[in-house]
Amino acid sequence: MDKNKQAIQYMKEKKYEEAAVLFNELIEENPNDPIGFINFGNLLLHMNDYERAERFFKRALKLDETTATAYYGLGNTYFEQGRYDQAQVQFQQAIDHNLHEADVYYMLGYTFQKQEQDRLAIPFLLRATELDPDNVEFLFQYGLSLAQSELIDQAETVFQQVLAIDTEHSDAYYNLGVVSLFNEQAEQALEYFNKAVDIQPDHFLAQNGKKQVEIALNDSNE
Repeated sequence: MDKNKQAIQYMKEKKYEEAAVLFNELIEENPNDPIGFINFGNLLLHMNDYERAERFFKRALKLDETTATAYYGLGNTYFEQGRYDQAQVQFQQAIDHNLHEADVYYMLGYTFQKQEQDRLAIPFLLRATELDPDNVEFLFQYGLSLAQSELIDQAETVFQQVLAIDTEHSDAYYNLGVVSLFNEQAEQALEYFNKAVDIQPDHFLAQNGKKQVEIALNDSNE
């Protein structure tokens, strides 16, 4: 196993000090190769050392401003700090420099979602689901942005797709309950809220939804 692969393996095993030694050696051996700085930046990001991670990604971009993975790493660094507007710029740069993987589209969409700009999030989250159709988190967040944008029928379809992959996804059941309420289907909503609570007894939102629907149904039957 070469030094770079060994360092990445150490990262996966959370042996961060061992990984740092190898990444540092790689940088010393190839000081003009941005990949070494990107890998070290990713290591620092895993260690929540955001300030140093940012410096390493920027160093990589100074060596080669077309390195898409450096923009992606910088975007993740900003995202983890809640600097969503800055993260958004970096993820878009990564795409512009030909990084067309599901994760980068998802993260770009997620930054818009975090800024309550769900309609802007939709095309990027959609693209993420197209590239990785079995990723439950991608589908669920796409469904949320559809729902927040009042594209209710589309959101319902996506939440059902989530459940087709993960039958125990309590948040998908909860959101289907909300969709049912929006469509004035109280009994259907109650079924979904009950299912969410069965799966996750401490699901506060589902508990509250269940309580409110039960009160409304009881009042209508009196």
